[in-house]
Amino acid sequence: MTLTAFTAPDSFTTRPTLQGSFGMTASTHWLATASAQAVLERGGNAFDAAVAGAFVLHVVEPHLNGPGGDMTGVFATAENPSEPVVLMGQGPAPAAATREHYLSEGLELVPGAGALAAAVPAAVDAWLLLLRDHGTWELGDVLAFAIGYARNGHPIVGRVGATINAVKDLFTEHWPTSAALWMPDGSIPAEGDIVKNEAYAAVLDRLVAAGTAGDAAQSREDRIDAARREWREGFVARAAVEFVQTPHRHSSGQDHAGVISLEDFASFEAGYEEATTLKFRGYTIAKTGPWGQGPALLQTLAILDGFDDDRLDPSTALGAHTILEAQKLAIADREAYYGDASVPMEHLLSEEYSAQRRALITDRASTEFRPGTVPGNTPFTPPLRTEYTPPALAGAGGFAGVGEPTVSRDGETRGDTCHIDVVDQWGNMVSATPSGGWLQSSPTIPELGFCLGSRLQMTWLEEGAPSSLEPGKRPRTTLTPTLILKDGKPVVALGSPGGDQQDQWQLLYILRTIVGGYSPQQAIDAPSLHTTSIPGSFFPRTWEPGGAVVEDRLGEDVITDLEQRGHVITRAGDWALGRLSSVVRDPSTGVLMAAANPRGAQGYAAGR
Repeated sequence: MTLTAFTAPDSFTTRPTLQGSFGMTASTHWLATASAQAVLERGGNAFDAAVAGAFVLHVVEPHLNGPGGDMTGVFATAENPSEPVVLMGQGPAPAAATREHYLSEGLELVPGAGALAAAVPAAVDAWLLLLRDHGTWELGDVLAFAIGYARNGHPIVGRVGATINAVKDLFTEHWPTSAALWMPDGSIPAEGDIVKNEAYAAVLDRLVAAGTAGDAAQSREDRIDAARREWREGFVARAAVEFVQTPHRHSSGQDHAGVISLEDFASFEAGYEEATTLKFRGYTIAKTGPWGQGPALLQTLAILDGFDDDRLDPSTALGAHTILEAQKLAIADREAYYGDASVPMEHLLSEEYSAQRRALITDRASTEFRPGTVPGNTPFTPPLRTEYTPPALAGAGGFAGVGEPTVSRDGETRGDTCHIDVVDQWGNMVSATPSGGWLQSSPTIPELGFCLGSRLQMTWLEEGAPSSLEPGKRPRTTLTPTLILKDGKPVVALGSPGGDQQDQWQLLYILRTIVGGYSPQQAIDAPSLHTTSIPGSFFPRTWEPGGAVVEDRLGEDVITDLEQRGHVITRAGDWALGRLSSVVRDPSTGVLMAAANPRGAQGYAAGR
């Protein structure tokens, strides 16, 4: 394959692609990036740094993630570079979260906000597990950055206030504990205001104390495990379970109590899993298993791999059309087959199956939901609603709360997710996407300074779906970090917030760097697009047949051509789509690189 068929990258980039040999960090907030990089500067490795940055993200991006949420990561170590490992921080449905209970509460969908949507919180345990097994620092040193920002305050970004403003009536009328934390004296914090969360600082202090309260001869690993037990079995679990037993307003427009129990907290532990991988143009792309949406990116690449380069260029009409159509096919399979169960990934990623799917792509945009045929499996077809209002809110003029934590179809940010990538001088590399438990998920638990997440909104109340609500099963999450390997060594850690768009935006980066030869920053800056012709993963789970969202910088000729092919185009503005960040390591030279998203003026990379 030659590079001549690909659109040349713009010579201008919003930031440089950073280069060095010591260590690189990129994330969705500059304070998390700076904290993680400070850990590297003081001798910590990539895992120490990522954990420090992640807990800072809880504090500085509370509208995008929180301690009551979830995370997934994929990493490789310097000692075993050829084996990508998934860090599984996705909690399951509580034991009492049954379809029958939710239906008896008058629900047709799992709510997008409120404690009935809460899976067992998993992010904190996952980060502590990573620190225990692959980090080198003590817990107190790693958490010091987050504790400092929570206790002493930090200048808030404008999007936090905008998010609070969007749900201020919900807070004042129904969630008074959230109003007390996020609207002190009834005022919404403005950009640059110093915001504190002293309750969360105290939680982190107590976790550190739990790890140092035992025998002085305890190992570092024992101390971290003691903090994990305190989280799962101690004051955090007790406060959360007691608080959500009081009914409160959900996005259904009704009041419900939560169902999570002390046993749910105590029985969950984060863990490690083998990555799902695909070879593409000499690289190995590593993702989570099909309990996440990650393998849909692999399916898309497998479909696209059979085309010539000119059909893989997102900057041309032919390439954009081909990419959008391939994504629809892969994501239809996501809806039909993915879940926390046995999923026929070997068949879904096979060359024969990919060729069958590739043959369905024509010159016209499809408006159909088209999962493939898998022997021995019945595909699930979700309810394909183009709009939805809960029965309790019919005629009431809107939802009670915010379900979708990502960008709206036209690119407007209504909240989102976070991401962090780190590579160190020894070759350790990690990509992680924390999310859930954002401040608009459910009412704040006063003693803890955070709320529970709402990941169960990704499950169905219909029977027979691979992702139907079932006690003990993980919801099919959208969190989908990426690790890329070449010749048995990690070379790229990549990720993005964005719900159903996460892998769609990462796909463009992969195509532009691997096929088009773009630098990391050139790929992140380049015009973005995604399909909305898929069932949404978030409440109220609607879809837009034939829909596609594009940045205007794609160009009038390309956009007009896409419309003529039948795509229902939404223009998002010049700089609205994509929240990518990445770190890179050249295994032949040891040169490290990093790049981050300029959109929203919040993501940042650092390194040397």
